[in-house]
Amino acid sequence: MSRGKIQLILFTRLPREGHTKTRLIPAVGAAGAARFHDRLARHTVRRAEAFRVAMPQVDIVIRLEGGTIQDGEAWLGNYHFREQGDGDLGARLEQAVSDSFAEGVEKVIVIGTDCPELDVDTLIEAVHLLEKKSVVFGPAFDGGYYLVGLTKPCAQIFQNIAWGGADVLAQSLTAAASADRSVGLLRALPDVDVPDDLPAALLALELKIDEIEK
Repeated sequence: MSRGKIQLILFTRLPREGHTKTRLIPAVGAAGAARFHDRLARHTVRRAEAFRVAMPQVDIVIRLEGGTIQDGEAWLGNYHFREQGDGDLGARLEQAVSDSFAEGVEKVIVIGTDCPELDVDTLIEAVHLLEKKSVVFGPAFDGGYYLVGLTKPCAQIFQNIAWGGADVLAQSLTAAASADRSVGLLRALPDVDVPDDLPAALLALELKIDEIEK
């Protein structure tokens, strides 16, 4: 049984050179990309902790890829870790959401670690929107989304989506409409995937490029 009525699921992967943030490798190298991912993840975990302080009914779950639960605990500390499991991103998201609702939570919010400008106020707004809407998305500038929240399972929004493309949000909105779910949208934010995204992300993280490249 979940400890909170709201579950915040954080999707991330273990930082490993050559396997993490690979599209940034031409700009900062394999080690730099892994270090940058580590900083992004730690930053997001701190935001999640602040969210839990603001809303004590929140339970944090970290869904890890590329390592074991023990690897995750050694990396980020004593959190409730679960492995992401098999399948494409949609299948893993669907399973995570389904597991959370099976534990009896009332609202599920899923985020990644690629949006350093995601703040506590936006997470709180997502909770409030879920009082009125059954699905909430946080649009990303690249056509995807940095957050999805639900009040009950909706497998359709995770199926037949061209993950990684520019139409992820549009396809997800169409799927939500087909499932007859009401949808709320948060403010659009940038995420970080390619070298052109680095300047804004470094500014948000209060980092300098040489701190990543070292």
